[in-house]
Amino acid sequence: MQAFRAALLRFDDQGQALYDEDGLLVVGPGADGRKVVRAAGAYARLKDNFPGVAIEHLPGRILAPGFLDLHVHFPQTDVIGSPAEGLLPWLENYTFPHEARFSDPVYARGVAEVFLDELQRNGVTTALTFCTSHPHSVDALMEEAQRRRLRLIGGKVLQDRHSPDGVRDETEQSLLDTEALIRRWHGTDRLGYAITPRFAPSCSEAQLRGAGELAAQHRDVWIQSHVAENKDEIRWARELFPRSRSYLAIYQDFGLMRERAIYAHCIHFDDADRQLMRDTGAAAAVSPTSNLFLGSGFFDYEGARRVGFKHGLASDVGGGTSFCPFHTMLAAYYVGREGQTKPGLSLSPQNLWWQHTAGAAQALGLEGVVGNLQPGCEADFLVLNPKATPLLARKTSNAQDLDELLFSLIVLADDRAVERVYIDGAPA
Repeated sequence: MQAFRAALLRFDDQGQALYDEDGLLVVGPGADGRKVVRAAGAYARLKDNFPGVAIEHLPGRILAPGFLDLHVHFPQTDVIGSPAEGLLPWLENYTFPHEARFSDPVYARGVAEVFLDELQRNGVTTALTFCTSHPHSVDALMEEAQRRRLRLIGGKVLQDRHSPDGVRDETEQSLLDTEALIRRWHGTDRLGYAITPRFAPSCSEAQLRGAGELAAQHRDVWIQSHVAENKDEIRWARELFPRSRSYLAIYQDFGLMRERAIYAHCIHFDDADRQLMRDTGAAAAVSPTSNLFLGSGFFDYEGARRVGFKHGLASDVGGGTSFCPFHTMLAAYYVGREGQTKPGLSLSPQNLWWQHTAGAAQALGLEGVVGNLQPGCEADFLVLNPKATPLLARKTSNAQDLDELLFSLIVLADDRAVERVYIDGAPA
């Protein structure tokens, strides 16, 4: 076992932050051999409970759960910062041409390494990830994640229509490939598979129907897609699927709404859509830097709270502009302040942090597994330096309480504050 003494951040079952200025985190082997949190709390209370276990002292540091990214595109690592008038032109002019390059397995492996390096450097220890329509893009990412002992979920994109040559797949083969990839990777070490229709307009009815059948056969795999991101996209989806009540209802009509279904964006919803999310157990991946960058709109936090459905934060790289969770939390704060039906909603620093850790884990159905530092959680955690830059040091040294400390990090921190990343109990 290992023990670490520093300030300690974690969350209770209601999403409230628990903070020990002088804390102790003890990690050791769990029942399945993976490293888990054995104890977490005040140093004074726990220090005598583990005789013989060496304690590493980390003065001035914060032990925190690794961040979760609920929606990110590994093939779009090099698409970040591409200028476009909106979502659909951005896909046509940048994303699809770049994803076509993943027909080369060597290229896919190279990007997978860079992508996972960036996640790690920014303290993201679990991600739900889109690959491309090429099956070997999944293999490239999974092999590299497995080598790093990461908990990662990914899937081959399904897009058999309204897509250019180089990324468009063939209906029957795409479903066969998806099933083969599920059998190859889902549940292997810390890896999971996600059935991944790109978005409804890119998929024929036959492909969506087949995806729904696979989801019914494999209840423990994830589902991921996009919905209600952009008004032009919504109009297009409704023209293609006129019998569905709404864009979101298209996925319900094909059996793709359930627990472990994560839909990115969820901006332009009505209450019937919000109730469908709540009643099916699906969750929203809120992607504020992407939504602001592409001019798509604002996630309605007030509506999500009022109706009550699961949600968490996501970078959405490459529409999103940063891998950095601090930047994503700050963008979500802007959205909460300005983009609501009832302007002025304030998302607390604790809630923003929860959305990127324990709340995101809850959305994935991995509550109590990752995203927290309560006993039994897997030992993916960060050592944060709240004095990583001169301005951050000045600000955090004057923090009067936990909210001020966390908000200082949200506003001023970046990857320099992530001093160490531990994956499965070992330094990455």
